[in-house]
Amino acid sequence: MDAVRRRSDCVRPAQSATRQRDFDVRDMERRTRLMRVVTRRIALSELGNREIARRAGVPSQRISDLLAGRLEHFSAEELKAIRDSMPAVAEDIDDPLQPTPP
Repeated sequence: MDAVRRRSDCVRPAQSATRQRDFDVRDMERRTRLMRVVTRRIALSELGNREIARRAGVPSQRISDLLAGRLEHFSAEELKAIRDSMPAVAEDIDDPLQPTPP
């Protein structure tokens, strides 16, 4: 019985590690898409970094980190909050992450 238990314990961590990596990859892809949308909105807006940061409720250094590509510093929720605080642009019509209007 111990041999069976040991063998099954060896398989489980490998399976959960694979699932964790899949989740991490999907999360990174989602954050990357959000970052592209946010940086496009920033580039097309006429707002300064300080105004964008004020509207999003984050320090201006966070906007600088975002524009510098430091994706690992942001969660998907933070990126969504920044995106939602920015004015929409015409290219966002095809954005699958954009909430649909009621």
